[in-house]
Amino acid sequence: MHERERHRVILSAVQSRPVATVTELVELTETSEATIRRDIAALHVQGKLRRVRGGAEALTPPTQAGLIGRPFSVNETININLKRAIAKAAVEMCADGDSIIINGGTTTYQMVFHLAHRRCQVFTNSFPIASHLLANSRNSVIVPGGTIYREQNIILSPFESDVTKHFYARRMFMGAQGIGAHGVTEADPLLIQAENKLLNQADELVVLADSSKFKQRSSLILCRLERVHTIITDRGLRDEDRQMLEDKGVDVIVAEAGEAEKQESSSVA
Repeated sequence: MHERERHRVILSAVQSRPVATVTELVELTETSEATIRRDIAALHVQGKLRRVRGGAEALTPPTQAGLIGRPFSVNETININLKRAIAKAAVEMCADGDSIIINGGTTTYQMVFHLAHRRCQVFTNSFPIASHLLANSRNSVIVPGGTIYREQNIILSPFESDVTKHFYARRMFMGAQGIGAHGVTEADPLLIQAENKLLNQADELVVLADSSKFKQRSSLILCRLERVHTIITDRGLRDEDRQMLEDKGVDVIVAEAGEAEKQESSSVA
């Protein structure tokens, strides 16, 4: 991750919690502790945050708590061509008339470009997914009520009873912070709460995750692998990870990206 992108992630993180620790920032940026400490020092000198023992804090408290995780605009550029191939494979599972849920994320967002000629009923908590489908397709689109979190471009409702409970879907498509033997993980408790509500409304759960997600972990488990019907990934999936999924009864689809796309994704990651 380039310095400018790291700084955006760090500044976003300090606005989402009282103190962003060095350990948390290392996980978010996938860089070294030494690099993060240098970044914090530089941003402190620039007057963009306050350096504190073990991390950093915002100069002024945020008016709205943010979500833990990298901003949508940063994640969107990482492994972009693998995400496009995975999203295309996901849309191939959809047929006209299907009711589907698409959870917010940068991989699921790539589905919109292949849904242009479909006529599905789409429920999504993603502001950019809803906006693109409304402007560029004939799919019907339903969004939940709630607060729009700008950095992640996602709509989350604090209420237990909302429109979510009135939408039934054949499949739910979602990304993940990480995937391991314990299940699918996410970084923020609010995301876990919102995604669990959506999970209850779908027969099948389809997870879109490039192979790098099998090397990442988060402390919060969204669901066990037994709840996942299908995982769509790429050729970078390790044999042991494939075996882990198959042992849990998860179908694995490997999306094919062209050679030029693979090289571009490798250079961006």
